[in-house]
Amino acid sequence: MNKHIMKTICFYFEIHQMFNLKRYRFFDIDYDHYYFDDFANETNIEDAVTKSYGPTVDALLDMIINSDGRFKFAIGVSGTTLELLEMHAPDFIEKLKRLADTKCCEFVAQPYSYGLSSIYDEVGFIDEVKRLSKKVKQLFNVTPTVFANSNLIYSDEIGALVSSMGYKVVLTEGAKHILGWKSPHYVYSSAQNPSLALLFRDFKLSDDISLRFSDSSWNEYPLFADRYIDWIASTPAEEQVINIFMDMSAFGMAQPLSSNILEFLKALPACAEQRGLTFSTPTEVVRKLKPVSSIDVPHPISWCDEERDTSSWNGNVLQREALGKLYGIAERVRMCDNRLVKQVWDYLQASDYFHYMSTKNTGIGINRGIFDSPYDAFTNYMNVIADFIERVNSFYPEGIDNEQLDSLTQTIRNQSTEIEKLTKELADSEKKVKKYETAMAKAEAKAVKPAKTAQRKKSE
Repeated sequence: MNKHIMKTICFYFEIHQMFNLKRYRFFDIDYDHYYFDDFANETNIEDAVTKSYGPTVDALLDMIINSDGRFKFAIGVSGTTLELLEMHAPDFIEKLKRLADTKCCEFVAQPYSYGLSSIYDEVGFIDEVKRLSKKVKQLFNVTPTVFANSNLIYSDEIGALVSSMGYKVVLTEGAKHILGWKSPHYVYSSAQNPSLALLFRDFKLSDDISLRFSDSSWNEYPLFADRYIDWIASTPAEEQVINIFMDMSAFGMAQPLSSNILEFLKALPACAEQRGLTFSTPTEVVRKLKPVSSIDVPHPISWCDEERDTSSWNGNVLQREALGKLYGIAERVRMCDNRLVKQVWDYLQASDYFHYMSTKNTGIGINRGIFDSPYDAFTNYMNVIADFIERVNSFYPEGIDNEQLDSLTQTIRNQSTEIEKLTKELADSEKKVKKYETAMAKAEAKAVKPAKTAQRKKSE
């Protein structure tokens, strides 16, 4: 079982910030078409960069340098976050570029909006992932080959979509009700798509850092790097990959920097080396290790709450009503060629809005931003959606029935497929022409050389 390979640690850090909604009342519908709080957007992303993302990325860069490139990890950044960073914290984009340049940081693909399209809108989900990957390539000159969904949501159905897009690895939650007696410390494959590798998060070791690190009532407090690495090293020898996945905001926001959490992080590589442990990116893990078995995930799992399912976002009637209204206009938004409408559509899909509407009693308070209750968050969102639907319908009125819309959509998709096919054929033809021209040039050069030689001899 690959016993000659050293145990390795795979870190994944998620970076996500949404566009904050402003107070939007019933009487604003039809009159105010701007839904976002620009001041809160700027303040929140700047705070996140100053208090968390900036110092953490600085620490990660130091760890790469001090370990001579042996410390490796993965990062995911949502499309909405990249837009906010470009607007309000461009210097942090430069830091991420420096990370990419080290080749020790792997950028992963995910939905652009960090929303729930993987569950409710298959066509939109595929489009979002492609757009995020394109933006990552544009900004960091890397093309993601690993996928991590919003909140690590995954199911067999989602896996099939991800596999169809060419991704070979998915990061998800090591939910007990899925793994059962199996350990998350192996590479698994999708039962439905055997070529798709699954890396399952060790939620205890991940939450020890992201949730419990500064909790003085925790029986393991204070946690030091050597003890944490000892826990990992003491896992059975045949268990060869420990997946530590978390929000980057754990560093500096969930756990204050005054708790010395960054000093803890920076001490991990040296402690790991002493215990014979390595660090790997997800791609490297799958390259080194083969899946030990396949896993069925019939219903969506996530990294949220004890249930590790999607009930944090669609568990009550408020959330399902809001999601129904949102994704009920997905086809119409795709038909629309208005850039601002499409941009707002991205922003309104963020899973955070639906989490604000949660009525679950998890024992951990939900930070709902400006909203006093789930009902307050729901009412505000539904007012926004009501106005947005009116805007979308102004392009494709409700008078157009779904059958007509589906027919029109299918025509557009067929045209898009045909354009892609013709573009590929044109590229292939251009390659053939170039190859033919090269061959002709070589043939001419060969023909000219003997003629020149004969002419030279004749002149002599």
